[in-house]
Amino acid sequence: MKLSIIVSLLIISSLDTAHAQNAYVKLGQQAFMDGDFKSAIQQLERACSVDSTDANALWMLGYSYYHSDNYKKSIAAYSKVISLKPTDASAYYYRARAKNYLGKDNSLTPVDREKYLLGSIFDFTKAIEINPDPNDIKFYQNRGIAYRDYGVFKLQANTHYYDKNRGINSLKASIADLEKVLNSNPSRTDITSLIEFSKEKLAGLSNNHR
Repeated sequence: MKLSIIVSLLIISSLDTAHAQNAYVKLGQQAFMDGDFKSAIQQLERACSVDSTDANALWMLGYSYYHSDNYKKSIAAYSKVISLKPTDASAYYYRARAKNYLGKDNSLTPVDREKYLLGSIFDFTKAIEINPDPNDIKFYQNRGIAYRDYGVFKLQANTHYYDKNRGINSLKASIADLEKVLNSNPSRTDITSLIEFSKEKLAGLSNNHR
């Protein structure tokens, strides 16, 4: 077969592949915008199987998994986004939220729960480092909740993963983050309740050791 014919066939094959990938992305994006995450997943999985380097399709796929409660697949999709776009704060943010949900899953082993809870804190911190805008309070709010969840996890009595110091430090870090949120909007009673929860937990620890 002549080289010119081979090149022509490769070009046609490449164009067909690109057309198929674009069609899947468009269908996935439409379902995504409509909030039909099940259909979005079906189309975006096809798109990403054709082109695994499409960061936008992977981002939408991760978000669709997240809103379908498939947190492990959401983490995997956002991990691919981060490998392609290491400064995408939103990818770290949603990967952190997915990890936090898994960290609270009592059906998982304590080892896995701790891994996910710590991973959640790490990812929220990375998102803040990339986007340090103090007015973008959702990063601090969710990291504060993640710190609280990890603190509660480490302060469960009569378990081999109990660690008082880590639990206390994590609750204090939670309060610090949530106070940033409250300072920006003092009317947030939900944030006030979260802060009071951690303070009461810390006070209880002090009272138990008097």
